[in-house]
Amino acid sequence: MTAAPSPAATPAAPRLSSAAHGYQPGADLRWLLLRPWLLISRLTAVLWQLGTLALVLVVQGSSSDAAVQKRIGQRILRTLSQLGPCFIKVGQALSTRPDLVRRDWLEQLTQLQDNLPPFPHAVALATIEADLGAPADQLFVDFPDYPVAAASLGQVYKARLQEGPWVAVKVQRPNLERILSRDLVLIRLLARFTAPFLPLNLGFGLTEIIDEFGRSLFEEIDYRREADNAERFAILFAQHPEVSVPGVERHLSGQRVLTTTWIHGIKLQERQVLEAQQLDPASLIRTCVVAGLRQLLEFGYFHADPHPGNLFALPGRTGAMGHIGYVDFGMMDSISDADRLTLTSAVVHLINRDFRALAADFVQLGFLNPKTDLEPIIPALDAVLGGALGENVGNFNFKAITDRFSELMFEYPFRVPARFALIIRAVVSQEGLAMRLDPSFRILQVAYPYVARRLLAGDTAEMRDKLLEVLFDSEGRLRIERLESLLAVVESEGSSPDLLPVMGSGLKLLLGPQGSSLRQRLLLTLVQDDHLHTNDLRALAGLLRRTFSPRKLAGDMLARLNPLGAAA
Repeated sequence: MTAAPSPAATPAAPRLSSAAHGYQPGADLRWLLLRPWLLISRLTAVLWQLGTLALVLVVQGSSSDAAVQKRIGQRILRTLSQLGPCFIKVGQALSTRPDLVRRDWLEQLTQLQDNLPPFPHAVALATIEADLGAPADQLFVDFPDYPVAAASLGQVYKARLQEGPWVAVKVQRPNLERILSRDLVLIRLLARFTAPFLPLNLGFGLTEIIDEFGRSLFEEIDYRREADNAERFAILFAQHPEVSVPGVERHLSGQRVLTTTWIHGIKLQERQVLEAQQLDPASLIRTCVVAGLRQLLEFGYFHADPHPGNLFALPGRTGAMGHIGYVDFGMMDSISDADRLTLTSAVVHLINRDFRALAADFVQLGFLNPKTDLEPIIPALDAVLGGALGENVGNFNFKAITDRFSELMFEYPFRVPARFALIIRAVVSQEGLAMRLDPSFRILQVAYPYVARRLLAGDTAEMRDKLLEVLFDSEGRLRIERLESLLAVVESEGSSPDLLPVMGSGLKLLLGPQGSSLRQRLLLTLVQDDHLHTNDLRALAGLLRRTFSPRKLAGDMLARLNPLGAAA
């Protein structure tokens, strides 16, 4: 059902983009040019705010004083916040682009919050009636007079259905499509004229980036699409009891109103609050990170905005995994199978300090042009990533690396492909959340064991290919130290008993029909240059005896029988 027009809207307003028809920059530009009174009034306000900001950038932007650059970042933050929803979203998008914005300013943009005063309750009630065909007091047995949260695009009420359960009712801000379309037209125009003068490492056209942003923004404000996203996400995690997804109440949802079951949990914001409720922050962090890895490296479909307001701690535990609930599925994205595989390779190459292969991964992912000379980049990657990695996987700090990497992007021809902007946002948000609950947390302490287990299990053709790539060099020799590294990571993780399933998966792979390539490679290792070579196989046998000794397997079995004792 089509929403009734707001009194503030003009009769011609529907010609602007709508969530139903998606982002239409050309049509919106023509519409706005034919209405100069609208164009001039908003353009004047935007130019005044951005003009004063530009003056500050011209005068102080080249300063080498860190305090000055911090103040500039704060000024950018305030300006975008004052300009409204579209510019707030632009700031959030820029906070994921170290190739476009200098690190000093990124640190401020990552603090950008879109918490805003709520819009009038009467407007929310009118939107509900227009979108759902009946007033709120007929649809809900209990509907409050004030929302529990308000953000740049909408606000959320905690209501109760006739049947009794509580639900979250998200109502969109009035005239939002018109406001976003108008401001996107202006942002696009300003970008076209000012791009050559901006202190940005663009890599490709700024209007192209804005168009990608506009398309994703219009997808986010169509709540019917968000309902689809939530249901798809729930299906992916149906076999994972540690992750909860609210159910969609389809009969109480439309384009501008979304009703879902209420998540009775605690926001993942303060460690002390969680501990007061007898919830273990470490187990919750692990679940968040593993769930994020599954989305990126298994499902290929991910929640792009996992900040503390969108994740809730729930009671209960599954082994070493705490229980969490996701909300807000407006910002979702997919990753291709090719990118998933390359990201998996990149994690392995990083841990194995194979920076030549890692540079090739960057080319394949689109961060580097295929014609780029990689020779000067390889030692730079070693210096930035290898130095941060240290002697232990646990020393790797993703936030520190992204800070240093943003500087590297100005020195070398790196660029962030548009399709990776949301992935970076998701990963940075994930680690930021984890470090807020545990400052000593390191994301690779969870990421690498996860990748190691998937490689050793070889449960898909793609993982078996990656395992062969890791275990054998270009001459077909077994790299026993790589296998030892994978097993050591799984064994020393200490979070859950993993030796038994790893041994079972390994035997199944080695002896089963899917292991033919692995068996063939092992035989080729045994016989090379018309000579019998047994050193590698003896080393392999010794490694397996040490790793899967009866004492270790017995301890692993006991840990499985008493998971709470193991976790303690």
